[in-house]
Order: sequence, then structure tokens, then C-alpha cells
Amino acid sequence: MSHKCIICGKKDMTGNNVSHSHRKTKRKFRANLQNVRIILDGARHKELVCTSCIKAGKIQKA
Repeated sequence: MSHKCIICGKKDMTGNNVSHSHRKTKRKFRANLQNVRIILDGARHKELVCTSCIKAGKIQKA
């Protein structure tokens, strides 16, 4: 299962860690996803949903 919001499609972003000497190494910025029981197409599912979708009321909790 990918680390992606089932509602809006928000997923990880990539970037760099930058040290004091300005050396760069790759890193991930993880989306704030929560494992939530939701009602989807009349059935209950456990899905990853981002907190902005939960706050906006785009899902119906089971």
C-alpha cells in the first residue's frame, strides 16, 4: 500500500537535508496521513486519509 491519501491523492515529497557545511543528502517529506475507518461506497474500509481531508469533512467516519 502506497503512502498516499485516498481522497485527494496527497503523497510524499522529496527534498534535501542540508548540513552546516552545505552538503546535501536526499530525504522525504511525509504527508500527515492517518489510518481511519471510513464509509466508502456503502462499505466500511480502513484507509489512509490526510488530516486536511479529515478536518474539511470530505470523509464519513464509520
